[in-house]
Amino acid sequence: MKKTWIVLAAVAVFVLIMFLWFKNSYNKLVVMDENVKGKWSQVEAQYQRRADLIPNLVNTVKGYADFEKSTLTQVMEARAGATKVTVSPEKLDAKSIQEFQAAQNQVSSALGRLLAVAENYPNLKANQNFLDLQSQLEGTENRITVARNDFNNEVKTYNQTIRKFPQMIFASMFGFEKAAYFEADKGAEKAPEVKF
Repeated sequence: MKKTWIVLAAVAVFVLIMFLWFKNSYNKLVVMDENVKGKWSQVEAQYQRRADLIPNLVNTVKGYADFEKSTLTQVMEARAGATKVTVSPEKLDAKSIQEFQAAQNQVSSALGRLLAVAENYPNLKANQNFLDLQSQLEGTENRITVARNDFNNEVKTYNQTIRKFPQMIFASMFGFEKAAYFEADKGAEKAPEVKF
């Protein structure tokens, strides 16, 4: 009878240990998944900040009558297109992130053209509103870079965890899927050609 109690106690301890380990492993994956989603929301917040600055920048530039209207139109169209592309934190797959990134790249390209054309307008370049907005835009671009890096670091930690044994068992059982990285733009690995 004493052996039966010892065996039952040992089985109960084993079951309790397994339950606690299972609970902790699952909860760790939930926390990491939420961290990835939180970092993604920071990326979106910085891109939204940039989108919010664009109308002010365009309105400041519009004051210069001979400024190229097509450039302003391209900026606003790119902004409108980018605000339509959203990524659900529940679906951070490569395709969704690439679509989001492509839309944001259109905005970056249009803003680059706007700022390049602005160089031809000395009065505009001296306008304090324009200078302030340009400075805010530069700061936002830096924040975007930081947010993207933080997101990628969180994705890396999460992906490593769900691919390791034994967490991979729980990850597959409960639908924790690999998250996609925010990748560099195509051609970013090549240095721009400078000609004088």
